Amino acid sequence: MPSRTFMIRFCVVALVGLFPAAPGAGEKFNTGPWDLKALRTAPKVEVIEEGKPVSSLYYEGLPYRGKPTRVFAYLARPEKSEGKLPAMVLVHGGGGTAFKEWAELWAKRGYVALAMDLAGHGASRKRLPDGAPDQDEASRFGRDKVEDFWSYHAVADVIRGVSLVANLPEVDPQRIGITGISWGGYLTSMIAGLDDRLKVAVPVYGCGFIHENSVWIPTFKKMPEARYKLWVENFEPSRYVGQAKMPVLFVNGTNDFAYPLDSYQKTYRQVKDRALCVTVAMPHGHPQGWAPVEIGLFVDRYLKKGVPLPRIENVKRDGNKIEASFASETPVTKAALHTTTDTGPWKNRKWSTTPATVKGESLRAELPPQRPLVYFLTVTDDRKATVSSEHEELSK
Repeated sequence: MPSRTFMIRFCVVALVGLFPAAPGAGEKFNTGPWDLKALRTAPKVEVIEEGKPVSSLYYEGLPYRGKPTRVFAYLARPEKSEGKLPAMVLVHGGGGTAFKEWAELWAKRGYVALAMDLAGHGASRKRLPDGAPDQDEASRFGRDKVEDFWSYHAVADVIRGVSLVANLPEVDPQRIGITGISWGGYLTSMIAGLDDRLKVAVPVYGCGFIHENSVWIPTFKKMPEARYKLWVENFEPSRYVGQAKMPVLFVNGTNDFAYPLDSYQKTYRQVKDRALCVTVAMPHGHPQGWAPVEIGLFVDRYLKKGVPLPRIENVKRDGNKIEASFASETPVTKAALHTTTDTGPWKNRKWSTTPATVKGESLRAELPPQRPLVYFLTVTDDRKATVSSEHEELSK
């Protein structure tokens, strides 16, 4: 089909503590370097191929070094639908692209889904002559102007993607969510605090405080101080995630090579309405990042009035005895205690898992005597959905 253009309408040094993590009571909402009002306008769209259930298209990005840009994306729709539909915006990570199969996955779940490329590439990962910055280390960390950084364009292009789907006639603009993987989780953490049109968010792996602990610490240490300050001030998720008003599910593995559990915990503790799904030795990758059953169930809860995930509450410790309560609208089939006595980099720690005792709506477990120790609890329901408590570190 020939292309057509239209406007969618509807009649270092880790300078800990140098920058505040998120605005507190009475503080101004932090918009960062973006014109959020402008980004909420539906972008111009060029449909390349219209198909069922997936269409391919370009939409308008922000200018890059004085030149206009386009963003390539797949838009998937359910094959059968009635009335207004919920929608999901899908944000890839490093080495990723607009994944057609990811959009199709959500379409099969009954959602309109937009998966865009944030590395300036088109179909088959071919570099666009009018693409945004590539997703390489130089573009992520090596620029001196805010508008030249990859993160500046990626955040803007995702928010414009939200605007695109919000203005589709078949989409209910009050039922839009977002999920992102790795660098896409990093972006999702920021965008959840910037775009209140989103009603649910699921960052996978990616988090904030990466300037304090992450795989990129060597990169930050090599940065000139002025560039380091510029990056943290504008592109560190801890500057924005605390502004998130929607429910957020944080999904990660205990040994993630890029986003360690300490930075992850600092991030999720900034969000009031949160749930956790931490998996021992969860592999890091795009298919692995969109596979967890908990993601679809969590999103369904808020966009389709589905059954919520279980919740672990009131974790208490008395010596080596752990007690917690849980709430679940589905039968809980098992519970577990996860521990590690290793220290050093999180990615290298070995974890042990032992069953926890379930009695009524309470959990009991016994910690090993060794110190130092890190532990957390999980419960799993009959849908094979698992949720986690926060991890606790014990020194003695």
